[in-house]
Amino acid sequence: MSAAVSTLSAANTAAPRHFLDLKDLDATTLRQILDVALNMKAMQQNRRFPLHPRSPLAGRMLGIILSKPSTRTRVSFEVGIRQLGGDSIMLSPAEMQLGRGETIADTARVLSRFVDAIVLRTGKNDSLHTLAKWSSVPVINGLTPTSHPVQILADILTFEEHRGPVQGRTFAWTGDGNNVLTSLIEGAVRFGFTLRAATPPDMRPPQEVLDWAKREGGAVEWLQDPKEAVRGADCVVTDTWISMSDSEDEAASRMAKLEAYQVNANLMALAAKDALFMHCLPAHIGEEVTQDVFEGPHSVVFDEAENRLHAQKGVLAWAMGGTDWVSFGKE
Repeated sequence: MSAAVSTLSAANTAAPRHFLDLKDLDATTLRQILDVALNMKAMQQNRRFPLHPRSPLAGRMLGIILSKPSTRTRVSFEVGIRQLGGDSIMLSPAEMQLGRGETIADTARVLSRFVDAIVLRTGKNDSLHTLAKWSSVPVINGLTPTSHPVQILADILTFEEHRGPVQGRTFAWTGDGNNVLTSLIEGAVRFGFTLRAATPPDMRPPQEVLDWAKREGGAVEWLQDPKEAVRGADCVVTDTWISMSDSEDEAASRMAKLEAYQVNANLMALAAKDALFMHCLPAHIGEEVTQDVFEGPHSVVFDEAENRLHAQKGVLAWAMGGTDWVSFGKE
């Protein structure tokens, strides 16, 4: 066997670096991902980002599978891999044999022969883990019903750009105990900030997630009163109340329960004077947040959206960049 073939065989048998949930990675690795993201953002803003054949991921192909509509996830990953020198192919289950009954396991094994990493945005959490189990290339969670880790990396990057280190600060969540909140809880534990989450009793975050945070020593508290959660917080975070899969009756019921959790001027006034407001978008003005807060001086929602691009470049570097990935973005 030639040396080249031997090296290729060894690379193919190495365990892929999947990015499924924040709790799966240690705090040091997550911090390195954000450091790389920040370095690459600075180079891009200074128009020094490497866009030549020797770019960090030159020649790499990213497969992006979206089973739900997407703006930020799709565009940020497509642009991100190109800025790192690679390319992407956009896929949907309806356009693949997945839509005709081919198993996820078989799909994973086939795609692993064609692409160097896979981003999956799915309405079924099991699909992500099955794909990762059978894939020999990195699988990245672009969103599932239970978590949204790439969003939280962008949120933490945004906070630190505006207010400095996140460790020891206090975040408040008000609204539904959804997938974004689950990843925010994991982020609080891994990055060392306090999180007070207020939701209606029947929309609380999963108990197993709260139990995990407690075991890990995280400063995470579930509350029912949004005022109690927001009081003195350095950052107030919310998300849409209605899912794309909710029926009209379900949506009306959820709206009634969540009305008291709206982020408005009165609620925002209880936070710290220089508190930030975050929302992962798309926003429904007049529901989970009012226009004056969304467009007001506390809001950093569009910086947050932009940072999806930079945070995900950090993830791509970690997943596909080999042993020297922490040098990405350094001149």
